[in-house]
Amino acid sequence: MISFKEAPYPKDATLFAVFFYFRYGVSYRDLDEIMAERGVSVDHTTLNRWVTRYSGAIAVAAHRRKGPCDRSWRMDETPSN
Repeated sequence: MISFKEAPYPKDATLFAVFFYFRYGVSYRDLDEIMAERGVSVDHTTLNRWVTRYSGAIAVAAHRRKGPCDRSWRMDETPSN
């Protein structure tokens, strides 16, 4: 579980910003403008701190939720020429 105990911003805004940064590869200044359009006034340096603080924890949580692809696999036998 990711702790947002001392975070001054809502959890949803923080997670949205970190997700948007990694998913779309925007710069911190562009992300600052995107967040301002959504009504969250945050500086680009704060966004940098969020990414460095929460990205590892989000990756671990996502890895835990991800199920195994398959436990076994089989290769088709094809003749080699």
